[in-house]
Amino acid sequence: MGQSPVVRCQVCGQVHAAKIEVPKPVNVKVIVSRRDLSVTCKTELDPEIVLYVDDDIIVDDEETGMVCPVIITSIEAGEKRVQSAIATEISTIWGRAIDEVVVKFSAQSGTEKTEVLEKRVPGDYEFTVGEEEKVGNIPLIINKIKVRDGLFRSRKGDVVLAKYVKRIFARKKGERADRRDTRRGPW
Repeated sequence: MGQSPVVRCQVCGQVHAAKIEVPKPVNVKVIVSRRDLSVTCKTELDPEIVLYVDDDIIVDDEETGMVCPVIITSIEAGEKRVQSAIATEISTIWGRAIDEVVVKFSAQSGTEKTEVLEKRVPGDYEFTVGEEEKVGNIPLIINKIKVRDGLFRSRKGDVVLAKYVKRIFARKKGERADRRDTRRGPW
């Protein structure tokens, strides 16, 4: 099984062979959500690792062949939900697939019309407040971004990765929020 590693004592300087024990990985059940679909799979974890809600992990289920990055949304250890746990105590991990996400936009046109749009992007795609973003063939200027933890980012230059976006509020490029449609009626 290969060569035995050699170590040197830092006190006396003596060199000798050492046996390094690698802990056996544990299989943990993972429920991965992607939009409206959830899939149950298993992944191997180092038994000494501590996982937290909002951590990113790679789910690699050899049985189903599924491999994807996931953000942990919930952890079950024993019979209860917890914010963190060591891998050996985890019975189930719930997560959201973040390799590709669908970001929702509320696109304002003038002061009275808002259109809901969606854009499919990689999870590490960056959205910046104040910058132009094209959704389909519609150019938008991002006003603010609602993050999944409930906070808003609205300072020009604020950057949020797509995997953390709940919704983006924007206005159609060339539309000013204070401009009103003065042409009312059938004429």
